[in-house]
Amino acid sequence: MKVCFYFQVHQPMRLAPFSVFSPPDSTSLFERYFDSSLNKQILDKVASKCYLPTNSLLLEALEQHPDLHLSFSITGVFLEQARLYNPEVLESFKALAKTKRVEFLSETYYHSLSCLFEDKKEFENQIELHRLALSDIAAPSDVLRNTEAMFSNGIASFAERLGYSGIMAEGLDHMLGWRSPTYLYSVKGCSKIKALLRHYKLSDDIGYRFSQKSWNEWPLTAPKYAKWLSELSGDCVNLFMDYETFGEHHWADTGIFAFLRSLFEEIPKYKHLQYSTPSAIARDIAPVGEVDAPSVISWADAERDTSAWLGNEMQRSLFGELTSLENPIKALNDPDLLRAWRHLQNSDHLYYCCTKSLSDQDVHNYFSPYDSPFDSYINYRNIVEDLKGQVDARMKK
Repeated sequence: MKVCFYFQVHQPMRLAPFSVFSPPDSTSLFERYFDSSLNKQILDKVASKCYLPTNSLLLEALEQHPDLHLSFSITGVFLEQARLYNPEVLESFKALAKTKRVEFLSETYYHSLSCLFEDKKEFENQIELHRLALSDIAAPSDVLRNTEAMFSNGIASFAERLGYSGIMAEGLDHMLGWRSPTYLYSVKGCSKIKALLRHYKLSDDIGYRFSQKSWNEWPLTAPKYAKWLSELSGDCVNLFMDYETFGEHHWADTGIFAFLRSLFEEIPKYKHLQYSTPSAIARDIAPVGEVDAPSVISWADAERDTSAWLGNEMQRSLFGELTSLENPIKALNDPDLLRAWRHLQNSDHLYYCCTKSLSDQDVHNYFSPYDSPFDSYINYRNIVEDLKGQVDARMKK
């Protein structure tokens, strides 16, 4: 059984407070629309709680355990902020890469919904931009992790045409039926690409439930978790989670770092468990069947679809405005416009506008810097309208 740990690393460029009455100024549109001070403050906070201590722990674990392999997906937006605000974070990821036992997956630079654009050229452009940005750390993997694990037959087919050997997806019960996510699958309509399915229960046991004292398995210990892994049947278990799980979502005083350190000691006690990376799994394991995802699935919310970003009219309207700007902005060939437009595509901005109920909305509210989804919508709408005005003005010149 191959054990694949994969960590998603992302921080959005959060928007500045913006009014339709904001006067024009001489700064770039990026400086006009985004709150650099807030973004630096948040990156520095999460760096001290998560990125730097966890990277140090993993580097030590890689030195102590020669068979350990790990994988990351780091967005271009995160890399950009690390370079701007906290280069020490970037250097700590480079140190992991130098071990040659850490794989860095491909994805979209802007953590966007560009895979949902009718014309997939922007999706391809953002994957290429991410490849170029990541090359400063390591050669990108030939496995694609799309934004928020968005996956469908069509997305997989497009990734296959770009040359990818594998693509990450959520191991959804309704897609698998009686089957298990602990196997590799081919994708309907594709000839070569393989789907690596996240074991959402075991992933969320760490990512969400680790410090939840009402959980019937609390406290989660490394021996207990390793035993669960050992009892699985199949070829691979894909454990995918936000990297901020360690130190940010679960603070150090919960014991999350001690758990992770011990886990790397416990897993090798079961000789049939071996660490692997996504590309090695895609290369070495044969698919046992086919998955069929005619509509887009993701790893977000109870629905595991696109409703976290496009579930209400506010979100759909803003997404429509952004997609309608693609052709005029690219025709203008203005780097300032293009950079601002692409950063505005970041899925987090639409995520903050979600208006669901109960636990799903609690998660949205946890991540949002706004008091309500409607405050988020108004600010985002004001900026998109200003961008449209900037495009119109420049087209008339």
